[in-house]
Amino acid sequence: VSRMSKGEPSPLEFKFKRADRVYHDGDIVAGTLIVSSKEALSHQGILLTMEGSVSLQLSAKSVGLFEAFYNSLKPIQLVNLSLEVRKPGKLPPGRTEIPFELPLKSRPDVPLYETYHGVFVNIQYQLRVDIKRSAFSKDLSKTMEFFVEFNGKKESGKELTFAINPQSLENAKERKKVPDFLVEGRLDSALCHIEMPLTGTVRVARSEIPVKSIELQLVRVETCGCAEGYAKDATEIQNIQIGDGDVCRAMDIPIYMIFPRLFTCPTLVTDNFKVEFEVNVVVMLQSGDMVTENFPLKLVRYNE
Repeated sequence: VSRMSKGEPSPLEFKFKRADRVYHDGDIVAGTLIVSSKEALSHQGILLTMEGSVSLQLSAKSVGLFEAFYNSLKPIQLVNLSLEVRKPGKLPPGRTEIPFELPLKSRPDVPLYETYHGVFVNIQYQLRVDIKRSAFSKDLSKTMEFFVEFNGKKESGKELTFAINPQSLENAKERKKVPDFLVEGRLDSALCHIEMPLTGTVRVARSEIPVKSIELQLVRVETCGCAEGYAKDATEIQNIQIGDGDVCRAMDIPIYMIFPRLFTCPTLVTDNFKVEFEVNVVVMLQSGDMVTENFPLKLVRYNE
């Protein structure tokens, strides 16, 4: 009986023609499946499957709110294509290389959304190989992810300026107790190409209380649901410090943030789910007070 012990290398391996494994709608996903075996390997057929889907999940606070969710939270299938690359037979001992080509094509009703690894929304594409064996041998299987990018139309954004002071705060409990301060700045654009950094400047014009830290927080806002109701959850993707300690007054501090691959994607709004992004400029004072300005971002990808 064929068994794989722990620590033994997998007898199956994928080699994609593209080293980065990045594809677009209409591309051919090509490569080689490598099967390694010390002995001849009898099989009932070798099947290659390309799958792509959107999986949606509810946060703990949203479960039970709407029964309607359970229908709208079924995985959304984007691609499902199978190909028998070898008919039942026997592979010789050693290394067998089986070339493959599969067309990556969207369905008429659903586009190929870009790969995205979120908390409550996941968009994933993968290749799976299944080698069926006889009743007395263990089937062999291997899965590998590949990545899809979606190019939209070119858009241009405008510069955003902001000024934060006690009067502009929305959720200050007692404005009289809020120390006097003025934080000014700008974002070069709230519409960002996903492969370009978010840029701008922030400056502390004045602050009664010393500044402790200035941070940039990138947030994903994921919405799952349908017309009957929806669950919206905001979670942090990354947080970078751009100012440490009581920074100089009236000095421009550069804002520069790169969007992390896979954890961001072009802003997506569909009937069943949304993936949106925001950035928070956070100024922490040594008194423990925290001042935050929130900016919705629109992420895009397009060919120049």
